[in-house]
Amino acid sequence: MARVVVAGGAGFIGSHVCDALVARGDEVVCIDNFLTGRRENVARLSGHERFSLVEHDVCEPLDDVVGSPVDRVMDLASPASPKDFLELPLEILAVGSTGTRNLLELARAHDARFFLASTSEVYGDPLVHPQPESYWGNVSSIGPRSCYDEAKRFSEALTMAYHRRYGLDVRIVRIFNTYGPRMRPDDGRVVTNFLVQALEGRPITIYGDGSRTRSFCFVTDEVRGLLALLDGDETGPMNIGNDGEFTLSELAALAKEVTGSSSEIVHLALPPEREGDPLQRRPDLTLVRSTLGWSPEIPLREGLARTAEWIRQEIS
Repeated sequence: MARVVVAGGAGFIGSHVCDALVARGDEVVCIDNFLTGRRENVARLSGHERFSLVEHDVCEPLDDVVGSPVDRVMDLASPASPKDFLELPLEILAVGSTGTRNLLELARAHDARFFLASTSEVYGDPLVHPQPESYWGNVSSIGPRSCYDEAKRFSEALTMAYHRRYGLDVRIVRIFNTYGPRMRPDDGRVVTNFLVQALEGRPITIYGDGSRTRSFCFVTDEVRGLLALLDGDETGPMNIGNDGEFTLSELAALAKEVTGSSSEIVHLALPPEREGDPLQRRPDLTLVRSTLGWSPEIPLREGLARTAEWIRQEIS
């Protein structure tokens, strides 16, 4: 049994990580300031003897709020949706710099393994396809998405600086588009946008001609990969996602199918806040398959159906 601090543990992916850690016998200290996380995401763990919830901003010192011992520190603390990029840019930059450094210092103080949840956004609008971990990216430092892209790039640099300077044991994952229950229905991500519009019978809006591509990983697959990296011997960065690639038009059609919706699909011009939105995205999973033996399992249609049922309950 390990004692694991999960920053951002009441968020979408973070809460599923907390579930999985507790289920396998670990003790979890979940830290969240509830800027975008939700208490209901971890409500089922409330009262469990191996789970505690601490309301705290990781941009503030951590030593007095987590106790001892600490065996693992997982940094999943960041707003991560297009809506957040527009509304919370300064908070995103702060948590990717000061927040990550505070968590690294916590890990260093306890000689704990540090795990950084980075993102495929570090590849920007990629000129290499699919994207291997060796690709350095094509990223704007001043665009409307830059608060998140650059914050995660800085977090990666900071993590590797601690690894090289102090010998800190670290793991870095680059997460590709993840979806599933506990997503905020209004978070502005394409999966939630399409499913909410389909369930409410409103037009499904695609920005552009629908040819942009994404690769969607169901959250249980993603978490299984995250824990494999956490427990394994690879430092990373390591891509973890689903390498099935779909156009946004294909995703919209699937959203209609799994919801039984008769919504019209309409195309709109790309708004200014989506400047720099990548034309294509698909992870090269060679490294994770060869070193950890991990692969995604949930097909997109099945995952969308499960997510649609969750959203149906949320918006009802």
